[in-house]
Amino acid sequence: MKDKYFTVKEVSLNNHCPECYSTEGLALTFKQQFVENSFYRAISNNISHSMVCTMCKTEIFPVSWSDNLESVYKYQEKAFIPRSATFKLKQMSWVLLTVLILLVIILNIYLFNS
Repeated sequence: MKDKYFTVKEVSLNNHCPECYSTEGLALTFKQQFVENSFYRAISNNISHSMVCTMCKTEIFPVSWSDNLESVYKYQEKAFIPRSATFKLKQMSWVLLTVLILLVIILNIYLFNS
């Protein structure tokens, strides 16, 4: 099973980076989980976030966030609208489901007509 995340929203922030103190490089990214295997594909409600400074190429973890960064994050989190969760069966699932239904029908016909 492959678990992937796709970017739903990316926001540039004008706050100071805790590492290099630049005001131009912070980017906050919200990602949503996408699950795909042989039988189905689905978008789940699992959300992840990351904050990266493009100036110093550093990921900024919540431990090093200032109160200002924390409040900006909370605002962006409230403004964030994730995609709705979806679930779609692939062709392999439909084939197996059809074969299973046909087997049940054939067994019922065979057992009750004997």
